[in-house]
Amino acid sequence: MSKAPGEPANEPTRPKNDTLFETPPMAEQERMVEAILFASPEPVTVAEMNARMPHGCDGAEAVTLLRQRYEDRGVRVVQVGDAWAIRTAPDLGHLMQKEIVEQRKLSRAAIETLAIIAYHQPVTRAEIEEIRGVSVSRGTIDLLLEMDWIRFGRRRMTPGRPVTFVVTPVFLDHFGLETARDLPGLKELRAAGLLDNRPPPGLAGGLDTYDEVEDGDDDTQTELFED
Repeated sequence: MSKAPGEPANEPTRPKNDTLFETPPMAEQERMVEAILFASPEPVTVAEMNARMPHGCDGAEAVTLLRQRYEDRGVRVVQVGDAWAIRTAPDLGHLMQKEIVEQRKLSRAAIETLAIIAYHQPVTRAEIEEIRGVSVSRGTIDLLLEMDWIRFGRRRMTPGRPVTFVVTPVFLDHFGLETARDLPGLKELRAAGLLDNRPPPGLAGGLDTYDEVEDGDDDTQTELFED
């Protein structure tokens, strides 16, 4: 059908899934992820990467490729929980010793409390006190919360609905762990002289029995927590 003089011609329709700009090539996406991780003081999730990069970018694939590229470098791309960060290669950590010295030392009570939470999470304050054999001061818990090494977990579905405590991604990042499952085992701690042979309260079989309990399936505890 002919158009009247001066009437604009129909513009070509654009496919619904088409965008004004093409998605950058994967090599460019890797560079973007590298820049984001390098500049961020905290680990970055894939969702946060995708939100910062142009539409259509695949942060998950880009960070996986970037991680492979950095495998033999002085720094590594490491996973911290569900986020990613650039960190010094583990075998070069001694070069950073001067920079990472902790000025404020934790008390023995704080160290013991933190260790119990890390290995037994989620754990209530009453359970911490039962394992330690002494009461836990409010200041110890407050200090670990202030350092963002522990946080409140779900409440137990038991009388009183006590809160539980779990370690945070900040704790994992500080100690170079991907998950709490990467913590050294009891046998490793005992071999390093960091654990004595005194079993926790209620376990008379010694650490060998305790190892079996720790290595067992904990799915039976799930009914104690809310969904």
